[in-house]
Amino acid sequence: MRNTHRLPPPLLDIYEWQDQGLCRRMPGELFFDSEVARGAQRARREAAAKRVCMHCPVLTQCRQHALAAEDYGVWGGLTSSERAVLRQRGA
Repeated sequence: MRNTHRLPPPLLDIYEWQDQGLCRRMPGELFFDSEVARGAQRARREAAAKRVCMHCPVLTQCRQHALAAEDYGVWGGLTSSERAVLRQRGA
């Protein structure tokens, strides 16, 4: 019989928290950069996405995931630039 204690948990268990995210009810464009959005337009979009994140019941899980794996968009209330800074600091 195989020893299964070293196998990773099922993906559903790992990402199940995403089903509870408020972002699932919002347009994806709110959380991900447009190729042409710059300056004030981009800042407004990011601020709107962060407002959604701040009320999200899975903010902590999302932020942990984002710091570990996401390079684009607003995740866990952080922009890609903010995550990059936190990664450099070792957070």
